[in-house]
Amino acid sequence: MKNILVTQNLCKNFKKQKANNNISISIMENSVYGLLGPNGAGKSTLLKTLTGMITPTSGEIYFNGRPWSRNDLLSIGALIESPPIYENLTAHENLKVRTLLYGLPDSRIAEVLKVVDLKNTGKKRTGHFSMGMKQRLGIAMALLNNPKLLILDEPTNGLDPIGIGELRELIRSLPQQGITVILSSHILSEVEQIADHIGIIANGRLWYEDKIDAANDLEALFMDVVRKAGEFNA
Repeated sequence: MKNILVTQNLCKNFKKQKANNNISISIMENSVYGLLGPNGAGKSTLLKTLTGMITPTSGEIYFNGRPWSRNDLLSIGALIESPPIYENLTAHENLKVRTLLYGLPDSRIAEVLKVVDLKNTGKKRTGHFSMGMKQRLGIAMALLNNPKLLILDEPTNGLDPIGIGELRELIRSLPQQGITVILSSHILSEVEQIADHIGIIANGRLWYEDKIDAANDLEALFMDVVRKAGEFNA
């Protein structure tokens, strides 16, 4: 398997603060990559950089073996923070707005609604959706352009156990459809059930990256990595 996305010594500075400090990650194609770290570790900054929302201070990003360019955003879908939903519209109407913006065929609406299991919501306005349904609609929006890479920032935030379970099943199904997923989280148990590989970020640096090993205690590994990061930066 090849890597769909690689970063080399990626840095992002905000004045004197190094939000990302020489981060080098490798994301394998058709896999789920879990980006772990405490709040404020630099996860969201990294994901915003990969989606073009933030310009890196230095370092390189490679997508499909080539230097990343804004044209690659046509192959990248993202849900960063809250889903951009018009709550007075239905799920179908929300997606219709996006197809018109991006010049996509209407046939994609039914296809992505089926993928996220929202095809039977009919005329129900999205303002009356549960949090889990809104998250799935946000993912449907991110999937409209048939991306090769889907980036999700804390996708289970605010969801109840049922919503988390539904989202877990959805994310696990995407690599089988040719979609690589990067998701950030600080909920270790969720990542353990979803991801194939993990990276652990603390204090703006990547301290650990490897395949998930069921024999390892992820919580113990995480705490050990974060503690060592704190000692290094002390």
